[in-house]
Amino acid sequence: MANQEHLEILRQGVDVWNKWRLEQPLLLSAPPNLVGANLSGLDLTGANLAEAYLHTSNLSKANLRRVRLIGANLTGANLKEAILDETLLNMAVLAGAKFNKARLIGADLTGANLSAANFTEASIINCRVYAISAWKIQTKATIQSDLIITTYDEPTITVDNLELAQFIYLLLNNERIRYVIDTITSKVVLILGRFTPERKAILDTIKDELHKRNYSPILFDFEKPVSRDITETISTLAHMARFVIADVTDAKSIPQELAFIVPTLPSVPVQPLILSSQHEYGMFEHFTRFPWVLPIYHYTDEISLLQSLKEKVIAPAEHKAQELAKR
Repeated sequence: MANQEHLEILRQGVDVWNKWRLEQPLLLSAPPNLVGANLSGLDLTGANLAEAYLHTSNLSKANLRRVRLIGANLTGANLKEAILDETLLNMAVLAGAKFNKARLIGADLTGANLSAANFTEASIINCRVYAISAWKIQTKATIQSDLIITTYDEPTITVDNLELAQFIYLLLNNERIRYVIDTITSKVVLILGRFTPERKAILDTIKDELHKRNYSPILFDFEKPVSRDITETISTLAHMARFVIADVTDAKSIPQELAFIVPTLPSVPVQPLILSSQHEYGMFEHFTRFPWVLPIYHYTDEISLLQSLKEKVIAPAEHKAQELAKR
């Protein structure tokens, strides 16, 4: 049951609450106790609720923008239709919480326990989901997009599914589990390219079209020189991919990425594409000697690419994947 003193302070407003928390002895004060509290509809923007006990609390329709909920316990909490944009939920316990129709844009869920949480009709966009626990979650009609499965100091890898995020994390961080990929039929497609604003639009077009065709696209964003650790990550992702789509327009790190993928993965087709106004970089010709590298497709703009993506990019790559699987 909630501590009434804590509840009364919070109801005086975020400024009063945050000031009160700053004044508490760091080592002696217990975390705020708001267990079962009815906070429905409150505007708690920017509140410091780190490590708070919020079990079974009612936060439905609450405004939780930029709230610090790091390490908080929200087991079984009601967060229906709540706004959690840029909310810090690092290491929070959200097991069994109800996020129906909630909005999470730019939230940080690093290390959060989402087990058995209900995200029906919620929107989860551009959130960091590194090391989450997402067992038995409900995601019916959930909008999921650009979920970041890496830490702030690592190259950005995004997926569009919480459960897939957990799976990819396990693959990248568990030596044994990487090899079980050989026993399943993969729908993963690795997309490589540059993430400048104009190039990102093209990659997003490819990703969206793959989604419509029941694939699970993974975007790999890395603009720095490729280190050994990064090439190992690329290799792991490529090993589990049905095929790779590589936009070599304005190529920067892609030459190194392809140099690591192509020679070592004869079972993974690579479909390169490039803006028609450009030419392939000098060493690209080397990859055309590998039979699993498809002819490069030239497109004029985003609209023309979208119109031809199925026939000129996805279909040839899928056909080659089926051909290689029969060998």
